Amino acid sequence: MLLIYLYITILGLILGSFYNVVGLRVPLKKSIVSPPSHCPDCKKQLRAYELIPFISYVFQKGKCRHCHTRISWTYPFFEVLTAGLFILAFFHIGFQLELLMAWIFVSLLIIITITDVHYQLIPNRILLFFLILIVPLRLMIQTDPWYDAFLGGIVGFGLLFLIALLSKGGMGGGDIKLFGVLGLVLGLQGTLITLFLATLLGAFIGCILMLFGKVKKGVPFAFGPFIAAAAIITYFYQDGLIEWYMTTFLL
Repeated sequence: MLLIYLYITILGLILGSFYNVVGLRVPLKKSIVSPPSHCPDCKKQLRAYELIPFISYVFQKGKCRHCHTRISWTYPFFEVLTAGLFILAFFHIGFQLELLMAWIFVSLLIIITITDVHYQLIPNRILLFFLILIVPLRLMIQTDPWYDAFLGGIVGFGLLFLIALLSKGGMGGGDIKLFGVLGLVLGLQGTLITLFLATLLGAFIGCILMLFGKVKKGVPFAFGPFIAAAAIITYFYQDGLIEWYMTTFLL
């Protein structure tokens, strides 16, 4: 089991490094393979030993080896986060087909968090790519009832679209389409819980950021990370959340 967890950790770190590239380049309509990875400041192409996920960052003390410009902490953060969520998925699911769904789901959420944090944008091409992966997998792993996942997708898209109309643009188009995709994984109940948690997290963190002057009232900020966090919590702990709510407030 130790070797399995080690393999998953390495896989997660490597994919997390790749997701950084995807999240930073796709919104700018740049190739994810060319040019090769390089320092954004001095433009020096990075060698293989400078691209080892997380380890290179630690050994280089968070700086470019050539120009000594500080490297953003977000690179190793998303690498470690991806690895951690991959391990969490295996811990909860084990060797089942659902594990593949979980890893695809985590990958989508990591990438859209990166794009939304940097550009306040969730690209259609990323959502379409993962939709193509999720739909056939959902058909193989059917929910009970079988239509629950598709109902979740429809309701997720419809609810966010309605919120956007009522708030006159208060919800981004990327968030609306994202919920349509999330619904296929989470089902109807999970989609509604995710929307509630994302709103709660967004309001709470938003108020804190406003208090510290990091965001201003009326100025849009990325909602994708809160959706991603809520979706992860719901995916892994939905039953526990419902049981806690029923026990605390209804009994």
